[in-house]
Amino acid sequence: MQASFTLALVAPLTAGLLGSLLCEALLTPRPRPFWQRGIAASSIHVGSWLLLFGLFTLLLQRPWFAVVFILSLQLVIVQSSNTKSRTLNEPFICHDFEYFWDAILHPRLYVPFFGIGLAIAASSAGAVAIGSFLYFESSLLSQWSGASFLLATFGIAALGALLVGAGLYKLPSVSLAPAADLHSLGLYSSLWAYGTALMRSSPPAAASSPFSAIAKHQKPAADTQMAAGSRTPDNATLPNVVLVQSESFFDPRPWCPEVASTLLAHFDATRAEAIQHGDLEVPAWGANTVRTECAVLTGLAPETWGARQFNPYRTLTRHPLPSIASAFKSQGYRTVCIHPYPATFYMRDQVFPKLGFDTFIDVSEFDSHDKHGQYISDHAVARKIGRLLEDDDNRPLFLFVITMENHGPLHLEAPDEARLAATLPNAAWPLPEYLRDLAVYLHHLGEADQMLGSVKTALNSVARPGLLGWYGDHVPILPAAYAHYSLPTGSTPYMLWSTDLVGQTPSPAPAGYAPQKIVANELGVRLFKQVFGRDISNDVIKAEPEPQEQE
Repeated sequence: MQASFTLALVAPLTAGLLGSLLCEALLTPRPRPFWQRGIAASSIHVGSWLLLFGLFTLLLQRPWFAVVFILSLQLVIVQSSNTKSRTLNEPFICHDFEYFWDAILHPRLYVPFFGIGLAIAASSAGAVAIGSFLYFESSLLSQWSGASFLLATFGIAALGALLVGAGLYKLPSVSLAPAADLHSLGLYSSLWAYGTALMRSSPPAAASSPFSAIAKHQKPAADTQMAAGSRTPDNATLPNVVLVQSESFFDPRPWCPEVASTLLAHFDATRAEAIQHGDLEVPAWGANTVRTECAVLTGLAPETWGARQFNPYRTLTRHPLPSIASAFKSQGYRTVCIHPYPATFYMRDQVFPKLGFDTFIDVSEFDSHDKHGQYISDHAVARKIGRLLEDDDNRPLFLFVITMENHGPLHLEAPDEARLAATLPNAAWPLPEYLRDLAVYLHHLGEADQMLGSVKTALNSVARPGLLGWYGDHVPILPAAYAHYSLPTGSTPYMLWSTDLVGQTPSPAPAGYAPQKIVANELGVRLFKQVFGRDISNDVIKAEPEPQEQE
């Protein structure tokens, strides 16, 4: 029995453990060598393998099949991590497991980055492997008694669980810098560490939001109805507010000299007239839009969320917070969000009502002819904004817009030679590989610029004053272009523009109109201040000092 046990379990267990370390060596960034990680991290890796091997052997009854199955899953995570590192500058973390389900529900957003051919090949190879092992490898239950089989597999799994528990007890806290933590801890240990940090973290307190003192003073329903039926002087002077989160919007001209200087004409004109503008430091690169979105809406910095910062909307489904929407709603505004994609994505259908939005307009309220490229066009979204501004019910409107047109994967579209004059006028055709995705991106960026002009026109066309906030959620995914040129800074532009000041910006502009670099969680606060100034008094949101008060 001892020889049989060694041959049946110890050999595949040892081979699989060595294989797990070889798989880790394929990661980019590569973790430090196993023997340099410290006892706690090494204990977690070995314990994880024992736990997985014991459980999968118990389930499959075939130890070599279990080894191949576990290593295959690890390779999927390794490939996912490398793809994420290449496109988003961040490796795979525990929070990302839920995106495997999103990849099934929204395959266009995920599978093309992984590689459609690779996904098909991996699925086919997995099916062949399952069939082969079931046919060629005998079940241990056909060789051992049930008691011996259960004792061996449960014993291995229990030993693994003890090693993982001991390692986690001694493991230092993660830095919440995923690349650095992966390098120092390795794949298994970093996944456990981030999962543990997430479970131990607490949601931000409502009082930590800069909008909490305002949102709690909601106007009574009777006051809101009265305001909707008659214009009071205060109500009549409040501006409509449109805040646009433009997908992957940034100004590529300083980064790439080949981009046409005239590509962003409306952006340039708006920036020249803007009340405030500058660079926005965003907590996302290439994707993870909700990180920037949540920071702008709640006014909370990523560090406030701790380990929950990587997908804060999951927390907001159970622990809602005051937001800029609830703050505007408390002042008599009707609050609307437009996002031309399924409302269920990122659980926005659950989150946004709790953030204070009265209405959520998703892709179901657009038609198929509204598409341009892969998604609903920015032009169609601009038309929807115009209709909402015209639909005046005597209340001011706060409208938050999340566009989709310029969302990747960009390589699913082919560049058009006829469009190059407006985007890359000096590029040769056919385009080199590093310019193909960039050309597609720049075309849609030009469409976003046209949307900016349309929204300004819509705000100017109604009687009520208008205030526009515009920003990009993150830079686009362009790894080939970045490799050829350089990496951009990662910040995006923001602007606050008012219909009351069109054409009134003095020349030369005073110091107050100089570009100001801010972080994403400051933008919503500044927008709210711009509307109410010193009329709203609380400890967090205060009006900016008058120019003569500045030193």
